[in-house]
Amino acid sequence: MQIDDPEVKAEVEAAFRRYEAALVGNDVATLEALFRDDARTIRYGAGENLYGMEAIRAFRRARSPQGLARDLEGTVITTYGRDFATAMTLFRRDGAPGRIGRQSQSWVRFPEGWRVVAAHVSVIEA
Repeated sequence: MQIDDPEVKAEVEAAFRRYEAALVGNDVATLEALFRDDARTIRYGAGENLYGMEAIRAFRRARSPQGLARDLEGTVITTYGRDFATAMTLFRRDGAPGRIGRQSQSWVRFPEGWRVVAAHVSVIEA
């Protein structure tokens, strides 16, 4: 198995950038499209545990569009073979001084493209 094939890594990096732009821009349609539409897709958030795309969809649609801007740091994207990758990053928000967010995502290539199948967000005191 090849780890970090440059072509595959570039694809996942592009998908990750698309996700990040959609997140801070509150582009709910794109966020929904980038998560696998499946009952087995999971998103653990800083204050919620979401099982299945229906729960994730409901969360996204109800979330306030305020305060979503953030700065990323320490982002690490690793690909394993041609169809699986992980994306890990830290983030900070101006509205939450002294706190560091952590985000991890598992990405899988499907016929329709790269999709998040599992995500975890947590926040710690800096």
